[in-house]
Amino acid sequence: MVSGDRSLAEGKRGAFYNTLEEFHKYWDRIDIICPKIQNPKSEILNKSKIRNSKPIPYTLNPIPFFDNVFIHPSPWPLLLQPFWILKKGREIYREQKFNLMTVHEYPPFYNGIGARLLWHKIKVPYILEIMHIPGYPKAANAKEKIYKTLLKFFIKPDSSKAKAIRVINKNQAPGFLIKAGVAKDKLIYIPAFYIDLNIFQPLGIAKKYDLVFTARLEKNKGITLLLRAISNIKVQIPNVRLLIIGSGPLKAKLQDYVKRNDLGRNVFFSGWLGTADNVALAYNSAKIFINPSFNEGGPRVVLEAMACGLPVITTRVGLMPDIIKDGENGLFTGWEPQEIAEKIIYLLNGQETQAKFSSAGLETVKQFEKIMAVKNFADELKKLIK
Repeated sequence: MVSGDRSLAEGKRGAFYNTLEEFHKYWDRIDIICPKIQNPKSEILNKSKIRNSKPIPYTLNPIPFFDNVFIHPSPWPLLLQPFWILKKGREIYREQKFNLMTVHEYPPFYNGIGARLLWHKIKVPYILEIMHIPGYPKAANAKEKIYKTLLKFFIKPDSSKAKAIRVINKNQAPGFLIKAGVAKDKLIYIPAFYIDLNIFQPLGIAKKYDLVFTARLEKNKGITLLLRAISNIKVQIPNVRLLIIGSGPLKAKLQDYVKRNDLGRNVFFSGWLGTADNVALAYNSAKIFINPSFNEGGPRVVLEAMACGLPVITTRVGLMPDIIKDGENGLFTGWEPQEIAEKIIYLLNGQETQAKFSSAGLETVKQFEKIMAVKNFADELKKLIK
């Protein structure tokens, strides 16, 4: 696996860890090449091994998980990541003779470039994984607009040596890639959302909040739109309460907005919650889940909330147009704060609609049950080896 996700190497047990917890059972060995670690937290990473009385940096030694998963973070700057993929990939191949590479690709394309360099040396087939198209369907800033343009023009040559391109939604990503010149028969849809329905489920607890939102606090998640919507809602529902789960670069600005607009009794920040159980508990403490993102591959958090029985309001991003039937198992909204506010007020005032969406959502999310979905991922990859 060639990945841009360094969370596992940093000792964080998030979505990547939860996927590998099941996925590793289907393979003899999995090696993961990732960028340089920014904030190592795992005890494994902080232990230098001694050879000839000289400390050896942890990045020169693979970090083991689950007995057969090994992480290889780069010791080099991100600019040199393609050459780390080439170097480390050749070393692993000489030792393990692996059969397939999965490559998480996104601008600025260092993973795809590195995989192509490696392919020229070892000729092992690889699959590009396009999890998210930045800036599409809507860009949050100039950077996303640039990345969308770069992907549009670079993806066709980038994918020319790949055996397949994995997409994780059925319409939005394939439509973009086909217009960009990628052959339709090269695309394979394999969902990347693995929901543990033993954790994410209705708990029957009291509802402390009207709304819950969870994401990294960045502009493309639409959180500023949501806070503006809350200001509008407060005129009609003075005691409306929103829980924000997550952290990120916008947190200080968002907290300042809350203070300046007298929303201290309406908006509450939990920060990151340490475990999936705590996240599920937080979802269950709210009546409605709101997702105002500008662009996504999924998002996974909507599925988690639906599994907890929450009715959802979401923008038309990523997987959402594939699974949400407007007015039947959820509501779509645009990116205007006034429209978001109107949809929220409508659903808060509709107890029967909430119950309808909750019941339908529980059925919808069953297709993403973790064990079944991860097995499907492994089976689809094994087909590419034959």
